[in-house]
Amino acid sequence: MPRQWYSASEAAKALGISIDTLRRWDRDGRIRVNRDSANRRTVAAVEIERLRGAAGNAHLSARNRFSGTVTDVQIDGLLAQVEILVTEPTRVVALVTRDAVAELGLKRGSSATAIVKSTSVMVEQ
Repeated sequence: MPRQWYSASEAAKALGISIDTLRRWDRDGRIRVNRDSANRRTVAAVEIERLRGAAGNAHLSARNRFSGTVTDVQIDGLLAQVEILVTEPTRVVALVTRDAVAELGLKRGSSATAIVKSTSVMVEQ
């Protein structure tokens, strides 16, 4: 039988957010949590599913998708720089967390898609 309740840290991980974000969402009323006998936050499995959305309906509004091959991953502390070769000579470089690199299994030679959702990008020389 699947679990019905998750700790705050387990729920945050399932939602792909930090524990601090989960606490902030709780304060703002964006997530429904309960408290156990020790006054710790617990989150119902149905609440996690509500926030994640139906798996069959997964959709991002971002239209700018650049699929390619990871050519370099540099990890420094909590951050990582990932370089994706889209089409020669075009490449996308993204700064992400070290945890994201591990969770996605990104390494040199793996395929990846960079999804860009931005209202403005400015570069000046």
